[in-house]
Amino acid sequence: MKIYRVGGAVRDKLLNYFSDENDWLVVGATPEEMVELGYVPVGNDFPVFIQPQTGEEYALARTERKSGHGYAGFTFHAAADVSLEDDLVRRDLTINAMAEDEQGVLYDPYGGQRDLSAKILRHVSDAFTEDPLRVLRVARFAARYHHLGFTVAAETMDLMTAISTSGELDYLVAERVWKETERALGERSPDIFIETLRRCGALKVLLPEVERLFGVPQRADYHPEIDTGIHTLMALQQSVRLSDRSAIRFAVLVHDLGKGITPDDVLPSHKGHEARGVALVDDVCDRFKVPNDVRQLALAVTEYHLMCHKAQQLKPETIVNLLKGIGALKSRDKLEDFILCCEADARGRTGFEDRDYPSSNYLRDALSCISAISVADLVEAGLDGAEIGRQLHLRRTARMADLKQNYSTS
Repeated sequence: MKIYRVGGAVRDKLLNYFSDENDWLVVGATPEEMVELGYVPVGNDFPVFIQPQTGEEYALARTERKSGHGYAGFTFHAAADVSLEDDLVRRDLTINAMAEDEQGVLYDPYGGQRDLSAKILRHVSDAFTEDPLRVLRVARFAARYHHLGFTVAAETMDLMTAISTSGELDYLVAERVWKETERALGERSPDIFIETLRRCGALKVLLPEVERLFGVPQRADYHPEIDTGIHTLMALQQSVRLSDRSAIRFAVLVHDLGKGITPDDVLPSHKGHEARGVALVDDVCDRFKVPNDVRQLALAVTEYHLMCHKAQQLKPETIVNLLKGIGALKSRDKLEDFILCCEADARGRTGFEDRDYPSSNYLRDALSCISAISVADLVEAGLDGAEIGRQLHLRRTARMADLKQNYSTS
């Protein structure tokens, strides 16, 4: 029985790159022996065990055979006679197919170190095509290491394209797609994740609403970059500057989906794209079972981002309705998240990358201003029922009018 550290921990150690992964592989043991040693079995599909002292997972070396569609369509064989090389050859990329034993000796049967040095993401074997989830994983690694100069090997991109056109992506479990997408959006270059999926044809299968944006023109006076898809990638880049949270970046990714279905005869104008985009964002969130808090932010940004850009031009009552619509009257955090997304959108344009975004402080001041009005004071004044709501709205609007006046004279 031998224990190896494998996968991401080995890869990132060689790269001197931060990693919180710690995957362990056990060669030469049976499930019964693992239990006798005190490990707790947890795997359903193949033998995985928890080390009771550390809580880390230890998997028995295994081979696998394609037996169905999608990520789960495999039959696994785990036994004491499965070698380290047998296990590693089934992994996705050469840089993920390295192992380190307990003495720190590196095992690299498939050239992972060579590809790390060359900054290449390359598949280990043709078994790569048997798992469609690997298309998203490679795109995620491209996003993770793009700033270091990594690129996808041409032959690996060919296999990703073959998977994308085979229909296998249709069999992926929604939660797995979302998990990979969420992780990719949290990487250093999430725009590269989208570009990589687009290059291999996976974007039009998984996110056709985003694919449709490319090639759609916008007014050059507002968007010097013109192409809506390019603007989306630029806004995504700006979101990285503003926040490390995937929820922010997802909202930015989908905020302009309505522009993808603007009638040709009105282009490059996109009047009403916010309302058109709401249903499309809902469709994407339904498809991938996106968590509700992430969905709500994405819907708010989609529907109200233009209002945010024009905040100081809006009527007082409209500002009150905006803050209510995005949920800011119940949670200041929702306003802050909304502002970050809208600022990324505003800066995601050629020549606007470093512009100030005055709407941010204006909306913060607006929320502070109207939040000072107390419902308890209205009740104490003898109001009840619907009259409380009516008076609350009127007083908030009046306070907002005062703020607007102060801004205009300052």
